[in-house]
Amino acid sequence: MTRGDRPLTAVITLSSLGRLSHLRRQQEALGGLPNLLRIVVWIGDDEPPSLDAEIVHRVAPGQDGLRLAAARNAGAARAIAEGADLLIFLDADCVPGPHLLERYRTAAERHPNAILCGPVTYLAEGVDVVDSAALEALTSPHPARPSPADGATVPAAPSEYPLFWSLSFATSAAGWRSAPDFDEGYEGYGGEDTDFAFALRDRGIPLMWVGGAHAYHQHHPTQSPPWQHLDDILRNGARFARRWGEWPMTGWLERFEEAGAVVHDSGGWRRA
Repeated sequence: MTRGDRPLTAVITLSSLGRLSHLRRQQEALGGLPNLLRIVVWIGDDEPPSLDAEIVHRVAPGQDGLRLAAARNAGAARAIAEGADLLIFLDADCVPGPHLLERYRTAAERHPNAILCGPVTYLAEGVDVVDSAALEALTSPHPARPSPADGATVPAAPSEYPLFWSLSFATSAAGWRSAPDFDEGYEGYGGEDTDFAFALRDRGIPLMWVGGAHAYHQHHPTQSPPWQHLDDILRNGARFARRWGEWPMTGWLERFEEAGAVVHDSGGWRRA
């Protein structure tokens, strides 16, 4: 599908009030680009504020917290209904590099049934994300994941699928239709993106590392380990383990164990 005589790209962003300032900077960076549909999926328990986006869609929290999986599915469905042929998922605290949209589109044309992942640079506090030249000068992709040469696409090895991060990824509309949905049984923090990656691998759907599709993660305070998400991690981790026979987020769980908050036994991880 196209808007006018050009293909339509949708950028799908999940946000709540806590990331509103980051979201506004992202939307400013995307504003005015041709044949671009900005879809914000508001996941907070309040009504969304006025936003500079073409579409604002609300997915209210569930009993156990934010419904990130359901929100991504809803955003994709809305994008496809509006005629988008390329879906780019970009977290509210990320801004796109100047070539992100172009690199994802080229990669989708080469690999229409793949899930595409670009590099992510984590920015220090105080960086002016509106200045694209300054952003490019700060490019330093997170070393945990492959970062191919600009314009290259490299297939992920089976062992690399757990490195899928939902903060920046893309696929064609056809690729989304052939992929599994995010499992909406996950609510609250953690697990749903790794579950999606395992489902992709299980179904034999390619995961591609896309060189040059840089996103830049805006600084915000974090906790390490994320104590505010402990119960979410235990609940969602158990759901993941029931399906895949192993636990995700073991790095966080081991940190919680060192602090005496959780224990690991034959049944998995649980509160101490």
